[in-house]
Amino acid sequence: MSSQIGDEGLSVVVPVFRSREGLHLLHTRLTAALERLGRPFEILLVEDGGHDGSWEEIVRLATQDDRIRGLRMGRNFGQHNALLAGIRAARQPLIVTLDDDLQNPPEEIHKLLARLGEGFDVVYGKPAREQHGFLRDMASRVTKLVLQQAMGASTARHVSAFRVFRTRLRDAFATYRSPFLSLDVLLTWGSSRFSYVEVQHDERKLGESGYSLRKLIAHAFNMVTGFSTAPLQAASWIGFVFTLFGLGVLVFVVASYFINGVAVPGFAFLASIVAIFSGAQLFALGIIGEYLARMHFRTMERPTYLITEQVGPLAGMQPANPLSAVPVDAEA
Repeated sequence: MSSQIGDEGLSVVVPVFRSREGLHLLHTRLTAALERLGRPFEILLVEDGGHDGSWEEIVRLATQDDRIRGLRMGRNFGQHNALLAGIRAARQPLIVTLDDDLQNPPEEIHKLLARLGEGFDVVYGKPAREQHGFLRDMASRVTKLVLQQAMGASTARHVSAFRVFRTRLRDAFATYRSPFLSLDVLLTWGSSRFSYVEVQHDERKLGESGYSLRKLIAHAFNMVTGFSTAPLQAASWIGFVFTLFGLGVLVFVVASYFINGVAVPGFAFLASIVAIFSGAQLFALGIIGEYLARMHFRTMERPTYLITEQVGPLAGMQPANPLSAVPVDAEA
């Protein structure tokens, strides 16, 4: 396959959550940037259950611009779930994803495409300097370390919501059906040719981020337990270390008895040892419980997402992936 991308069309997928006030500006800047590229394109705005009037604004934009398609989720499923819905509905050979807050400037898309043309399948826009605030930046770094473990790729340190990849990669996760997902991990199922390029990262001017510190930590934990066995391996190592520790305590007690002629005295010593071992056992059981819970949710077959309305060209058609089992109540 040629590494050149020529004039292949773009499907730009944007998850929308409580961003009604910024959608008009997003549309203006995004369409201007895409028109300068000279490629056919479509814009998929996926409204993720924000209930703030964003869907009504998407409908208005779609009636004015036939290059816009809108998908409305039945409730708030999460950013990556909304992205997956848009990706499965994309019709162009290349897919670009970016957030709705314009911190990822649409004018930088050409940089990602240029790097993609060098023979890569996935290219991330790495912020030259993140503009999230100290706590959010720290949480983001921790999340990327966890993501590196889950992805098994060094490029995970540079992942961002601003990415471009070849649409054919979605075939690798066409049958994926789980409420817990990480798009970046799923992309590794289809390719190992990842890269990144530094891009500008602007300050957020409208609204507030939907990712709090708590949500970022929860997302990191979901990734590492949903796409990696590292916690189970950690529990095994903890068990091994404490087994050695227990053997050491046994040697100490027996040696004290034979050397000093008395057993090791003290209730505090015994209580501390019991508490340490009980804590390690409960930790291991908790890790196992997390994996069992995920198996339980998979057997419940909770949907990854649910599209309730569509607007724009091709509205009313089922998503590209027939196995996503997403009912559609079309609205032209």
